[in-house]
Amino acid sequence: MESSDSELLRNENGDFNVLKIGMEVSSEDEAYRLYCEYALKKGFSVRKGNYRHGSGGVIRQREYLCAFSGQYRYGDPSDLKKVRRLVTRMGCKASIRFSIINGMLKVSHFSDDHNHDFVDPEERQFLRINRNIDSASASIINSMVDAGIKGTKAYSYISKEVGGSEHVGFTQRDCHNFINEKKQNLIKRGDAQSIMKHFRCCRIEDHMFYHDEELDEEGRLANFFWKDGRSKFDYDCFGDVVVFDTTYRTNKYNMIFAPFIGVNHHLKNILFGCAFLLDETTDSFVWLFETFLEAMENKAPKTIFTDQCQAMANAIKKVFPNTCHRLCSWHISKNATQNIGSLYANYEFKCLFNKCLHCEKKDEFEATWDEMIRRFCDGGNKWLKTLYGLKEKWCPAFSLDTFTLRIKSTQRSESMNNVLKKISCKTMALMEFVLHYEEQCEKMRLAETHEDFRCKHRMVQPKIRESEILEQAASVYTTSIYYLFEDEFLSSLKVHLEQLGSLNKLHNYRAFQEHHKECHIIEYDSSNYNVTCSCKMFESAGWLCRHALKVLNLWNITEIPSQYIIDRWKKCAKDRNVVFDQGELSTQKKTSLTVERNFLLQQAYRAINYLVLSDEGKIVAKSHV
Repeated sequence: MESSDSELLRNENGDFNVLKIGMEVSSEDEAYRLYCEYALKKGFSVRKGNYRHGSGGVIRQREYLCAFSGQYRYGDPSDLKKVRRLVTRMGCKASIRFSIINGMLKVSHFSDDHNHDFVDPEERQFLRINRNIDSASASIINSMVDAGIKGTKAYSYISKEVGGSEHVGFTQRDCHNFINEKKQNLIKRGDAQSIMKHFRCCRIEDHMFYHDEELDEEGRLANFFWKDGRSKFDYDCFGDVVVFDTTYRTNKYNMIFAPFIGVNHHLKNILFGCAFLLDETTDSFVWLFETFLEAMENKAPKTIFTDQCQAMANAIKKVFPNTCHRLCSWHISKNATQNIGSLYANYEFKCLFNKCLHCEKKDEFEATWDEMIRRFCDGGNKWLKTLYGLKEKWCPAFSLDTFTLRIKSTQRSESMNNVLKKISCKTMALMEFVLHYEEQCEKMRLAETHEDFRCKHRMVQPKIRESEILEQAASVYTTSIYYLFEDEFLSSLKVHLEQLGSLNKLHNYRAFQEHHKECHIIEYDSSNYNVTCSCKMFESAGWLCRHALKVLNLWNITEIPSQYIIDRWKKCAKDRNVVFDQGELSTQKKTSLTVERNFLLQQAYRAINYLVLSDEGKIVAKSHV
């Protein structure tokens, strides 16, 4: 470009603001940058046009167009697309053409005839040509994400550093896309293919095995879920309460580990399935929950425990509309340190706040909350107001009628995370993690089998001899549940009853203990042995409370009424599905080549151990090698 032209084309800031025929540049990159700089000043975006070739295939012209050039091609209306994009092709004629002569690019055509409005200055940050994550910004984002900082906060930090989002040079969506693209590029084709191949093999050996995956628009693995036949069997028995937690990541792709965890009849963790997610958006959670529901034959849990995540809450409301959604109290306490750190550091405030997390009476909760707000937050607090609006999801007083196992946090999921953390690391491939997960799953199932053995072939000695109700409980309940029931029974000896009135077969009592302020109301129907207590232990946990047991003892009832012994806490909790367990599941295993090979190896190992005990045996063994 000639010096005289340069002086005419640049303004006082050194930017191009005029284009004209005859201008020259030395490369395609410079030509594109020239037109983009001009377009940005005027308020429109640019896209690259076609090359024009001369004789011998030599490129002789390069064209750049306004982003609104061209015409939209209407497709078949019956061909429904998942994503409906807005039309940008509006037939704009603006363009610039460079002719390539002796290695230089010279403007041979320039049209500035636009048929659309230009973008306002405050909106130019959204133009595609003004959205580019440079190496410096990319380095900052990568460092913050590797440190566990979310993309939203990384973008907010950069925005503040440069003086506002209009000066960043890219949008928050671009930042998220950059992070996700980095993750997806890390997932090597071999790793993803290995996982799918492994799942196909599992399906052959276990026809109840289920897996599903979701691909992104470019066909790359984004999310996937799997569960085996035993998980479905366990879910049929113990799928009333599910703990779902996504706070754990430990693989080299930084994908989100999302296990579905339940509680068996021994109060131990069991696994219903597992997933890896690329992000924590509502769409990802909806896909996962719908996939889980399909895998479990559309049987939704009664209660699901999660951390406080709006995207997760939206998905649960859509996929599990009749499921009680409970929030983890541990995460609420953790969030309190971040959102109301100065208040939470106050000992008196913390005592009142923690009391609210564990109140079992609505009036007690309201009184405690009001006192906390009055004493420490007269001016109000946005986070506390939001938390109060969700009180039905985290305060026990509002869910006593729902079967929750009286779980108050996702600690069961976190304990599972701790186990998996010991067997994995940040450099572990997904295939390795899947295998480690399955290995841990087998260990948990072996532990359950051992507990079954102890329950069925060992006897619990009740603390009170010749107590028929304790003997019955010991014979029916698993050891873990019996100990909890026995504790309630022994505590019932300290409970005092006051009769409030009777009407026909219905009798009302007030139960209280010395040195305790709480009292509970019990209603007993002597015609059918129905007994209900205001503490709602049976409704929420599945065994009778001390207050109800006290009333039964008053009426000389020496057995637990059958309606108050639920199947999930029995030693034989799985017997109702024994046909499936011993039939279908064992049939699958008999057809497995892996299991057959392992069985033969075991028999061969025993034979060898026997033969090496004598010289004759050694001779026989060597003769068959």
